[in-house]
Amino acid sequence: MKKIKAVIVEDSRLARNELKELIKNHPEIEIIGEAENVDTGFKLIEETQPDLLFLDINMPEKDGFELLEMLDKVPITIFTTAFDEYAIKSFEYNALDYLLKPINPKRFAQAIEKVGQNITEKEEKSSKKLTLNNQIFIRDGEKCWLVKIADIFLFEVDGNYTKIFFQDEKAIINKSLNNIEEKLPDDFFFRANRNQIINVEYILKIDPWFSGNLLVHLPKELKVEISRRQTQNFKEKLSL
Repeated sequence: MKKIKAVIVEDSRLARNELKELIKNHPEIEIIGEAENVDTGFKLIEETQPDLLFLDINMPEKDGFELLEMLDKVPITIFTTAFDEYAIKSFEYNALDYLLKPINPKRFAQAIEKVGQNITEKEEKSSKKLTLNNQIFIRDGEKCWLVKIADIFLFEVDGNYTKIFFQDEKAIINKSLNNIEEKLPDDFFFRANRNQIINVEYILKIDPWFSGNLLVHLPKELKVEISRRQTQNFKEKLSL
């Protein structure tokens, strides 16, 4: 397995050092940065795009949950905290594991094993990505379609469901946007923001927008805002 790039966001220097000592027993983990608060951690994660995040919950000004809400793309997350009261809430944020301080080395090793399994599963899913020529069956109420991936120009969160826009139609399916994103061909589909994925082949026009964002025009007079955090990735993808 390739090196797993990790970031630590923890306000206590002592706790960060203890984590780094534990990680020394796991050479597959490479620490590429650390931060002592949420805002610094956010910038670090956006710049380095780590595979793994060790995240404290109780920090000054903003907590660990707020950091996850700020991110468009969330790394595999292991919460490290001195309090067990947040355990249930942590899994609402799809955390892989929850470690109580002081962290037991055996318990830490179990968490790292989970990380390896998670990455392996993602790699297997990635190898099974759809192509533009693949067709998917969509059923929405009494209507059914067999739709080529190439004909879909927008996926959009709709509550607990996802809305799909294709040709002159739109339909709602019972799958999360994250699950859909894992199967889409990366060369053609882009996560514009937390709630929308666009097919870049259908972009009609791009306008500058507020706060450095971009506004993308799609068929059917649809407009999608590229979030500030995704704008640079978008420009690189389109060589802008």
